Amino acid sequence: MVGKNAQVTATDLAEPSTAPREPSVATTAGTESLLADVLAAVVHVEHVPLDSHFFDDLSADSLLMAQFCARLRKRDDLPTVSMKDIYRYPTIRSLAAAFDAPAPAPAVPDVVVTDVPAPPEPATPSTARYVMCGALQLLLFLGYAYVTALVLAVGYDWIAAGSGLLGGYVRTVLFGGAVFLGMCVLPILAKWLLIGRWKPQRIRIWSLAYVRFWLVRTLIQLNPLVLFAGSPLYVLYLKALGAHIGSRVAILSKHVPVCTDLLTVGDNTVIRKEAFLTCYRAEAGWIRTGPVTLGKDVYISESTVLDIDVSMGDGAQLGHASSLHAGQAVPAGERRHGTPGQPTDTNYRRTGPARCSTMSRVSYSLAQLLTALLVYVPLMLSGADLLVSQVPQLKSVLSTEPLTFTSWVFYRDALAASFVLFFGSLLFGLLFVTTVPRLLNLFLKPDKVYPLYGFHYSVHRAIARLTNNKFFMRLAGDSSLVVQYLRGIGYDLSQVEQTGSNFGTDVKHENPYLTTIGTGTMVADGLSVINADYSSTSFRVTRVAIGPHNFLGNQVAYPAGGRTGDNCLLATKVMVPIDGEVREGVGLLGSPSFEIPRSVERDATFDHLRSGAELRRQLTRKNRHNAVTLASFLFARWIHLFGVLLLAGAAAGLYASVGALAFAAATVLTLAFTLGFTALAERASTRFRPQSPRFCSIYHPHFWQHERFWKHQAMELRLLNGTPFKGLFWRLLGVRLGRRLFDDGARMPERTLVTIGDDCTLNISSVIQCHSQEDGTFKSDRSTLGNGCTLGAGTLVHYGVTVGDGVVLGPDSFLMKGEEVPPHARWAGNPAREM
Repeated sequence: MVGKNAQVTATDLAEPSTAPREPSVATTAGTESLLADVLAAVVHVEHVPLDSHFFDDLSADSLLMAQFCARLRKRDDLPTVSMKDIYRYPTIRSLAAAFDAPAPAPAVPDVVVTDVPAPPEPATPSTARYVMCGALQLLLFLGYAYVTALVLAVGYDWIAAGSGLLGGYVRTVLFGGAVFLGMCVLPILAKWLLIGRWKPQRIRIWSLAYVRFWLVRTLIQLNPLVLFAGSPLYVLYLKALGAHIGSRVAILSKHVPVCTDLLTVGDNTVIRKEAFLTCYRAEAGWIRTGPVTLGKDVYISESTVLDIDVSMGDGAQLGHASSLHAGQAVPAGERRHGTPGQPTDTNYRRTGPARCSTMSRVSYSLAQLLTALLVYVPLMLSGADLLVSQVPQLKSVLSTEPLTFTSWVFYRDALAASFVLFFGSLLFGLLFVTTVPRLLNLFLKPDKVYPLYGFHYSVHRAIARLTNNKFFMRLAGDSSLVVQYLRGIGYDLSQVEQTGSNFGTDVKHENPYLTTIGTGTMVADGLSVINADYSSTSFRVTRVAIGPHNFLGNQVAYPAGGRTGDNCLLATKVMVPIDGEVREGVGLLGSPSFEIPRSVERDATFDHLRSGAELRRQLTRKNRHNAVTLASFLFARWIHLFGVLLLAGAAAGLYASVGALAFAAATVLTLAFTLGFTALAERASTRFRPQSPRFCSIYHPHFWQHERFWKHQAMELRLLNGTPFKGLFWRLLGVRLGRRLFDDGARMPERTLVTIGDDCTLNISSVIQCHSQEDGTFKSDRSTLGNGCTLGAGTLVHYGVTVGDGVVLGPDSFLMKGEEVPPHARWAGNPAREM
């Protein structure tokens, strides 16, 4: 973020300056007058009293105040003001006084950052490289699909030649074990053969060197050992890839580091789930790799991002919903939270150690391997045969006899088999997730400290895996059904005030039986309930209680011990405090969080629809509309399975004549069919029309139609990330997209409201979200990125945003609604501001 050999303090990175950019030639009175004139134009009044409160007296909201800040940035005679300044100084008089005051004396640096590499010059665009890279990536994928199909075909024939049940099982275990071992070893071999040791470097995107990077990264992320995150096996996998990891390290995040030689982790360190430390980032047409160094006894909380060129000393901590930006170094024993990280006294380490011997780690790892090899792999390989033997129509479809595609019997049997498979598995899965985890939970006691890698740890992980079912949440979310589903899997939702939109489609937890949601609380997408605390040797589960009449925005990680009570607004990506007084009747924004108004007049426009007879009438209408949405969703998924079965049946019929090529072709066609069919369902849900900006109640048909669109959103395949085909995918869904987009795993919920210029770079888990739902009000608007923009990992861009050419947004930032970022600026933070 700064030039080489420059020096910057942690305060520079974290806190907005209240000093003017240049010495002011106007008096405070002059500044007040100018600020008042600009604000009057924004809120459309003739005169703004100097002591009037922006939100309480002028009825402004964050969208209008973002426009106010944008107009100030365009004037040289007025200071640059951030949204955090607006909330800190909510009158013209206090704002002018803050920026006309003499600059404070420089503080003693908390952290000194030196020798940070300068930002790279943008790479020269090249359409030829872009096309060539995509062609090579496609050829590599086709080759991998054929080799995989060939291996599976040979293995299937060998297993089928076995005699008897025991002989078939033994062959399945042997073949499955060999395939599993090969899938685990292949990424490791590819890394050492194609890359060797990772070093700090720049790799030009779309070059041949980038193709090697992409291939190794993809194989590393697809390794089945990633599913063992939270196990000593996962740590061994990272060590085999070259990571320098000490003893008794617990890594719970499935976001696997890619440039592993640049990762150093000391003894007894804990890295919670949803933590990103990939040791690379993309910016301005380049991949930059850099070190991440963690000392001993370091604690990394949930939903965090560690950029390249960062370090943490022994015993250091990083709070949840926080990040470290390039060049930041946390001294030994100190704690940081916020985006970018800044000093704090809060202790995020909440549980003590327990006895966890080396033998426990070894036996736990062996048990995992044996279970996978002796149970899961044979079930996966033999599952098709088992289903074929139980469903006659499926046996007809998957027969290896020559096919007659003109026969209606083939399609009839495929339709019947897909119906039985889809709806049968739906009913069985629902029964399973509502019963088995509930029985397992009997073995866990709240607030009791258990050792890692034992029986109780296995039970805890099984409960989390089984109850975090994405399909059922997508089915039930954004409807009245979600309350019944969450109750079924264990949530305490006593005395719920049904709104028809109590929860979105993405809600996660670690233990649903220890999750309480208060009356009248509404939750948008992305809630992660942190029910567990960890040390490097122990864990405990504890209750998380979210108070009544709250509203939680998107991507909120709510920890045990969160200090919020009744009637709170938790804004998007907010860091929920775990110390201090209990906040009630206020809003919280940012990381670290600060108080804002609980609501503004604009959001109260539709309050009359939220109670009484009018609520009952509107809710009945909404439920009818949502019932049709759920039925259409189930129908679309059933037809998708029907199409997949047709392709599988065709491959089985052609196997005798063309061999493994039939299954390879079926694999590629299945992926293409999945992308095309789900994209068609998404566009059909909007009647093939682009979406329009909205401001309406959640009880308006416009919002119900938007919920239907969310339900039918196209399936996003990770294989497309980092390839030119991701840009084609976004265009198919209606994004107004420029040339040569690099997308390493971004999300865009409202595709047709997004405009992206040429040569933009979107890092992993970045989001362009063109909507907001606060209590009973829904708002959406367009967002635009200019040419050559970069969004850092985990960054969220809200609705109504305009980002100029060449802008860089730092990792884990939150660019609030209505912001206008001038060209070639570098912004970061939550909420984001100019750095």
